[in-house]
Amino acid sequence: MGDEGSTDTPQGVGHGGGRELSHVPVLLKEAIDFLAVRRGGTYIDATVGLGGHSYEIARRLGAPGHLIGLDKDPAALEKAAAVLGVRSSVLGKAEGSEPKTQDLRPDWPAVTLLQRSFAEIAKGVEPGSVDGVLADIGVSSLQLDDAARGFSFQAEGPLDMRMDPTSERTAEQVVNHLDERQLADVIYEFGEERRSRRIARAICRSRPIRTTAQLADVISAAARPMNRGERIHPATRTFQALRIFVNRELDDLKALLEAAPRILKSGGRVVVISFHSLEDRIVKDAFREGANQGMYYRILTKKPVTASEEEGDRNPRARSAKLRAAEKV
Repeated sequence: MGDEGSTDTPQGVGHGGGRELSHVPVLLKEAIDFLAVRRGGTYIDATVGLGGHSYEIARRLGAPGHLIGLDKDPAALEKAAAVLGVRSSVLGKAEGSEPKTQDLRPDWPAVTLLQRSFAEIAKGVEPGSVDGVLADIGVSSLQLDDAARGFSFQAEGPLDMRMDPTSERTAEQVVNHLDERQLADVIYEFGEERRSRRIARAICRSRPIRTTAQLADVISAAARPMNRGERIHPATRTFQALRIFVNRELDDLKALLEAAPRILKSGGRVVVISFHSLEDRIVKDAFREGANQGMYYRILTKKPVTASEEEGDRNPRARSAKLRAAEKV
């Protein structure tokens, strides 16, 4: 997860690193500004993705600091390791695994990368020890652009959709084994798709469904446009619903938001970038509840921060991004 809004336009990172990022993460300046990185602090990028946000955090931290990066996807961690100067051979889930920062850059912080869901953000972390948390929620361009991962209907691939390729549940299993009512409920709840029952009925009648293209064709035939001005592909919401369900994304987000106040220092900040209304509502409600209790948060964003028109033109995926931030008090 992470860097969902990234584009494949090269972007030099410079500052002695000598590497080039192959993408530009969404709302980069805004996220870093709200995070207000303290030199020598400890920060967690809960969705390190391809390392774009993490790089900007790391270069502000300096040698006294510590950056911890989490991601379910081992392929993303390998990419991030190259950007951040971490020996990828020690990446993994094992407890006590401490990837070492290579001595490639002066004044560079310690970096730890772990294959882990952001739901486990507090695992092994001392309460009140973290200066900031960043989470860029959603599917990454690395996942979307790889047909073999099965996230997109733009190219034919297997119905997989797992961010962690070792997890058990795949989209194919969901599509072919849930009963019609359960499937309709998933499509409606996680995709906010009003044609969910019609789509679920068509899917059940077309089983077995093995590929993304086959599923997209079934949905397109069943889901007639609700109005002439509908601009998104008929399969968009159903694919979103399956991805969220397969990866337990909303449950994981709730777990992250519940854990964040425990691990943050006083004055520590949490910044969350989400890409659809279900996620944004969860973040907004968690921050509001924390602020109302008077002991967790001061809300820094009265309204969600969105991408500029220029960024939206440069990177269409950024148009749906919403950033919210809060500070522990």
